[in-house]
Amino acid sequence: MYKALEIIVTGKIQGVGFRPFIYSLAQKYNLTGTVQNNVDRVTIIAEGEESDLQSMLDEIKRKPPNLAKINDMLINQVPNGNYKEFSIVGSVVKGDSLPWIAADAAICEKCLEEITDNANRRFHYPFTNCTQCGPRYTIIKNLPYDRPQTSMHEFPMCPACKEEYQDQSNRRHHAQPICCPECGPTITLQNHRGEIVAQNNKAINNVGRLIKQGNIVAIKGLGGYHLACNAYNWCVVELLRQKKKRPQKPFAIMVKSLQVAKKICFVNDREEEILTSPEMPIVVLKRRKECGLPENLSPGLSTLGVMLPYTPLHHLIIEESDLDCLVMTSANPSGFPIPYTDEFHEHLREMSVYFLTHNRKIYQPIDDSVVQCYENKYLFLRRARGYVPEPIQTKANVDRILAYGGNQKNTFAIGKRNQIMMSPHIGDLESEEMKDSFLKQLQHFKEWMGVEEEYIAIDKHPLYEANAMVNFTDKKKVFVQHHHAHHVSCMVDNGLEEPCFGIILDGTGYGDDGHIWGFEFLYGNAQSFKRLGHLQYTPLPGGEKAVREPWRNAVGMLLHYWPHDGKEIAIKLFPEKSKEIELIEKMIANQINTPLAGTCGRLFDAVSAILGVCFISTYEGEAAIKLSDYMNLQYDEILDEIYDYQIKMDDNQQQQLLDLSQMIEQILQERFSHEPLIKMIRKFHHTILASIVEMLLTLVKNNPDFHKKVVLSGGSFQNVFLAAKLQKRLQDEGFTVYTHQQVPCHDGGLSLGQIVIASYLKD
Repeated sequence: MYKALEIIVTGKIQGVGFRPFIYSLAQKYNLTGTVQNNVDRVTIIAEGEESDLQSMLDEIKRKPPNLAKINDMLINQVPNGNYKEFSIVGSVVKGDSLPWIAADAAICEKCLEEITDNANRRFHYPFTNCTQCGPRYTIIKNLPYDRPQTSMHEFPMCPACKEEYQDQSNRRHHAQPICCPECGPTITLQNHRGEIVAQNNKAINNVGRLIKQGNIVAIKGLGGYHLACNAYNWCVVELLRQKKKRPQKPFAIMVKSLQVAKKICFVNDREEEILTSPEMPIVVLKRRKECGLPENLSPGLSTLGVMLPYTPLHHLIIEESDLDCLVMTSANPSGFPIPYTDEFHEHLREMSVYFLTHNRKIYQPIDDSVVQCYENKYLFLRRARGYVPEPIQTKANVDRILAYGGNQKNTFAIGKRNQIMMSPHIGDLESEEMKDSFLKQLQHFKEWMGVEEEYIAIDKHPLYEANAMVNFTDKKKVFVQHHHAHHVSCMVDNGLEEPCFGIILDGTGYGDDGHIWGFEFLYGNAQSFKRLGHLQYTPLPGGEKAVREPWRNAVGMLLHYWPHDGKEIAIKLFPEKSKEIELIEKMIANQINTPLAGTCGRLFDAVSAILGVCFISTYEGEAAIKLSDYMNLQYDEILDEIYDYQIKMDDNQQQQLLDLSQMIEQILQERFSHEPLIKMIRKFHHTILASIVEMLLTLVKNNPDFHKKVVLSGGSFQNVFLAAKLQKRLQDEGFTVYTHQQVPCHDGGLSLGQIVIASYLKD
């Protein structure tokens, strides 16, 4: 029976070769009609025999292009249009749904074969791509995703590329970034004076040689500039640290192949799958002791952030360097956004003598994504290249709501109807440059989505930069409590709506009582929440200064728990800080710049300082990260032992309090008795696990009507030992446990919770 169908497909279907794929199916099944791009959908009109139409539909569902992700298919029978052939027709700009913009994709195997084949016309061409790989998000200026709307509009196709682009049987059919050495972007190597040293292949050859000789080179890549150097050279890595003002924070490395990754690190099946995926993020791996790489790549840690070359340019540079491992870190000094335009050259001169640049504009800067695996899952440490942008569905009406996220690891979120678009990782809003980057990217997203916000969701913290920025707008403001946002972020991430428990382990968040929260036991959903319990408060002398200097945090705890001999203990631990300890004692006594805090991050900081692991944090979470890294080390002794703690009611008999003072006392005793460091750290972790489980069981006993579902959120769950073991123990106690799936557990996921909460709190 002959029929005509209209098929409307939504999802990740632009920039992934979807229209050529539909065209090939139409040819395969002898169908006529059209396929057309829209801002938020692809519309197919297909005419033919019913059995052939059904075969096409089945294949669309079962075997879409590699990079495609079909969200929904709406199928309607329509009158026959008597089409003579099947064709791809021009795009239109209309639609009410959220546009699904394609993410940048790592080079595919076929393109990699071409750039290494000296008989191919794209041999050694650093911008080679096809419908299954290459730039997308970073080059899009407007929607729909067609070449005139990208930075490739400046490069008219040569006859050979145009023929491939128009050939329905070619894998570059309608590949918008298509180009070759005859018609595409070019590479230039410049010195610090802006003089051209070499171009194209000679430039790449020179860069490889410069890196091998011990130079730091700035390289303009897919989403901005990287700084690259020889990862085996301790001295040049140390020089890079000085230039970036990054004394301790780990550097990511790019390795030549998966085999090299396995030579320097332990790689399980899940990690291999992610390393080689089209997203090709940085994956945090456990390094091998005999890997041969210097310790200063990741000081004080047993792990390395590793990625594979994800662009043709990366492959060519590594090949020319004759090295199998390069440092490849974003070229921004601490506190600044990633540079991505040539105007940043003046800024880059302080860090690099040579600049490898190109003339394809980057419209949207983006960092590399970072993930870490545990228990066959993976955790986003940074959600950016390869994963952004991808809409998140919700049943809440988030239309015309904008969420500003947090001060650190910032992302924003924009709502359209029941869909949310989150930005990539932006960074910490600590400088005017970072705030400017935030506002530019926000404006771009609003234009893409056709959204003008009516409400803005912001954190309740009065000193957050977001609060200052919204003072210049007349939009309606919705204030959202920090840990409630974490709770709901994980709920949305897992499609939960009914009230549930939330265990929020975090660094710092402004509480409803004016104190600093971060070790929270909550119950509720997006509409409301109740705080059921928390870690007992202790002074945080100096506020943010104590966050940067964990030893101050430790001193605050000691003086609080032991008013009479805490000072003596503190001086014994930190003898070189005796004068500062005198001052801290007075600050606490007079309540000067000494907020009360009960947070997991600050607890880890204090224990890290007490045990001599880290006294000063040169990057966010350093003390806690270095402490938790000891859980990666081999320890032969079977340890079930934990320290003592108490669970009690607060003064108002309203909330459970977790009192860990006994634990701190016992840690001090063992520290002064010179117990093995790793043993104390393991006991500390197991104590945290035991206390959380007991606290939650107590809360369930006191609230028997509450659902035994629990979400885990907050930055402290980047500690994969804590995350994995707590999930297992709670499941053993009969809880259904949910962790983050699509967004980070830290403040990078905050905007997702904010926007959904705001949908209920507005008006």
